[in-house]
Amino acid sequence: MRGLVLGTALVGLLVLSGAADASGADDLLAALKQARTLEARGTVEVTVLFPPRDLPTKTAGALPRVPFRPGLITRNFNISRAGQEAVAGRTTTRFELTPKVGQAARWTLWIDLEWNIPLAYQESFPDGTPARRAVFQQVSAQPARVKVALPALPQGLRPAVLAALPGLRLPAGIQPVGVRSRPNGGLEVSLTDGVNVFALVTAPRGVRAAPGIASRKVGGGFVWLVGNLPQNVLETALAKVGRGDTAGLGTFLKVDASKVQTSPAPQPAPQPASQKETP
Repeated sequence: MRGLVLGTALVGLLVLSGAADASGADDLLAALKQARTLEARGTVEVTVLFPPRDLPTKTAGALPRVPFRPGLITRNFNISRAGQEAVAGRTTTRFELTPKVGQAARWTLWIDLEWNIPLAYQESFPDGTPARRAVFQQVSAQPARVKVALPALPQGLRPAVLAALPGLRLPAGIQPVGVRSRPNGGLEVSLTDGVNVFALVTAPRGVRAAPGIASRKVGGGFVWLVGNLPQNVLETALAKVGRGDTAGLGTFLKVDASKVQTSPAPQPAPQPASQKETP
């Protein structure tokens, strides 16, 4: 009988724990939805440590926008509420996002308790070392009205990308969300797991080795994968790509569709470009 009581209590605790996690996820997603129409203004300290730069810290009047995609967030991350903290003199709730699988960067978001919008966020490497952080130092008395659209995911883009680069193994949870042509020709595919952004680029030349960049020679050109993932994960994603034909991606281009090429080609930027809701 005692064992039955303890077992029932344990089940109850697990149920309550699951309910708490679900509530935390619902609350965070509601705040991210609110942030499409309401935005805090003031003085923000923005520090970017990845990719490395000479002047990693600057100031801004609002948080730099991150293309959060709630459907992918709930699919790829565990969301937990981690207590309340003060940001710029206002009370916030801290939320932690940790990947369910893989080694993607983890995130922390601080959500204003009254306005229900972000006042700070931090992207961290798997070991907890900060990669990027933005936090309000001073906040205006009232938030501003904004209108931010969330572009629909192009139907059929994922199979088209895999067909264009046979052997490509996208890291866990990562989905293509857009394609654009490069100024000197070629294509860049924007990727995301709901929070983190990556770039898959075809290029005519190789690139100097650097953290967060993997490249592979494919035919007469190269394919690059750029983003905040361990180097071995980036390299494994490209390891079996033996050929490339990007003609099938032409219909997904947003700009410069007339310049699409049918073989690997473009000079990618040193950091990835960002991007109907996913199920």
